[in-house]
Amino acid sequence: MDGEKESKPEAVSNGNAPHHEEQAEGASDQSQSQSLVKPKKTDSAKSKKGPAGGFDDTPLPKAPPGYTIKITFHRASHLPLADINTLSADPFIVAELNTGLPTRHKEDPPLQFRTPTIRQNTDPEWNTQWIVANVPAAGFRLKCRIYDEDPADHDDRLGNVHVNVGQISPTWPGIKEQSYPLKKRMASKRAYFLRSLAVCLGKVEHMSAFLFVSVEVLGKTQDENGGRAYTIGPQYWIRHYSPLLGRLLGQKEPRKEGDVSSRRRPKPEKYNFQANQMQLRGPCPEAMYHRFVEFKPFVKAMFTATGIRGFILSKALHHQHARVYNFDQRTEFQSFPEPCKEFTEKFLDLVHYDQGGRIFTYVLTLDSLFRFTETGKEFGIDMLSKHTMHSDVAAYIAFSGEFFIRRLKYNRTPPEEGGHNSSHPPDDISGGPPKEEPKKDPSYYELIIDNDSGTYRPNAELLPQLKEFFEANFPGLHVVTLDCQGDAEKMDKMKQEQRDRKKREGDHIVYTQISRSSSMSSSDIDELDRLEETGELEPSHLRHQVMREAEARVDAAKSHAKEYKPTNNHEGWRGPKHQTLQDDENVAMKREDAGQAEPPATEKSEPDASTPVR
Repeated sequence: MDGEKESKPEAVSNGNAPHHEEQAEGASDQSQSQSLVKPKKTDSAKSKKGPAGGFDDTPLPKAPPGYTIKITFHRASHLPLADINTLSADPFIVAELNTGLPTRHKEDPPLQFRTPTIRQNTDPEWNTQWIVANVPAAGFRLKCRIYDEDPADHDDRLGNVHVNVGQISPTWPGIKEQSYPLKKRMASKRAYFLRSLAVCLGKVEHMSAFLFVSVEVLGKTQDENGGRAYTIGPQYWIRHYSPLLGRLLGQKEPRKEGDVSSRRRPKPEKYNFQANQMQLRGPCPEAMYHRFVEFKPFVKAMFTATGIRGFILSKALHHQHARVYNFDQRTEFQSFPEPCKEFTEKFLDLVHYDQGGRIFTYVLTLDSLFRFTETGKEFGIDMLSKHTMHSDVAAYIAFSGEFFIRRLKYNRTPPEEGGHNSSHPPDDISGGPPKEEPKKDPSYYELIIDNDSGTYRPNAELLPQLKEFFEANFPGLHVVTLDCQGDAEKMDKMKQEQRDRKKREGDHIVYTQISRSSSMSSSDIDELDRLEETGELEPSHLRHQVMREAEARVDAAKSHAKEYKPTNNHEGWRGPKHQTLQDDENVAMKREDAGQAEPPATEKSEPDASTPVR
């Protein structure tokens, strides 16, 4: 990173490296306007021996403050039929906003937004809003890609829409529910073929699809520097489920109070791996800017997808991210207009309050998208706990690390801030799991968050800004930050207390031996849950399950070899009822009528390709 900065020009033509005088002025302006202390680079970034990456102090390019706009995706009409089974589609929109503002580095991702999925509808209504700040007066380009959601396969693209706006001003009338035709050039040919068949058969009337969009100027963005556009709202949350990953990892949903089976036994907890996304209110503090650390030679190739090895690793991680954050019918999607107490309560619900001593891995993107999943040493798939997967192999992020939740005995100053207050864990306090329902008031909980990430190595000097940012987005929640190096002993002790609590309260991995002739698949999940509910499920280790599956395949191959009987019926293609040499007499008569000689003895058992067999 230092080498890259030394080679940068001092001009602002590429928007990456302002003049040194402008940097000094920008730093003083930021300190006065936002009361932010510009942190220095970490020791690893300073050291010539350390790997490149980590904290990047490249300032934002200077630009006048822009405008805050509200984009509304109303509906679409006459979409193609992407699903041949239902003659319908499950459409959603992925919108990308290009403002033309220069970025700090070319690897910075564009602003994106995804709408919820509307099930089995070719005339969907989303009525979803996206509020973006600091859109320049020069206008913007909005690219909307409409897809058909297909969890089992890749999502089919149904078409593109481009919305180009040249100038923005306070008097700009905006766009009011205007229709835009879908461009079919990059769309699924199969989907439009089905649509054309439906038109020919009279099932539908129209062939051309349209998207209806509105854009409104809400006013001038109240920022000192308009060098970056960012998402303000809405504050949505998404919960992704994966029962198969949950089965592999032994990850269960917490059992709800009163869930009992027909035999009056408590219902078994369902295996379900859970991944979460929460759109926080931007902007992220400007100084939060971290690049991946090149701690191994292959890491740069993996993030840039260069070379065969880098391309394969990058593809694998992108695919893994797509599977963990997969959208399907079980995915939950909801939004709030702004940060509020209910939004904090939903965050506590997504992390199951303080139940089970859970520890989570998180990534905060440059556009304030908060992604996290549960992690731990007991997880069998190590890649799931890597920040590279959570960031979707992004070169730059805002922050990353781990966090966990603790319940306080009293809704006042947490013990980490000098208060005389006990927490669960390590103490056993009443008023919540595992014996009682959790308290809903966020003031009874504290979020303990750190910078423990080897992939990006966030700067510990930014932890106060991280605390302030999270407290603003989760009203009522106590936030405590830990430095993975400076507070290493304290952090390790607290995480060990979480693990100890998980052993006492957490879930246990349970497997069963299914039919030896079958293999483990997602279709077996219901059967495994039934066996567990009836008490027929015996505990086992994943290693034993894999060994049993391997033995079952070997046994099946041996059984097939024993039952196989070779045959000299070379006409078996005519069916099993056709007897061997059945047509020899007819063939001989035809040869005699045609005046042909008898074939040699070695050829009598072979069918004559030149003579048709009827």
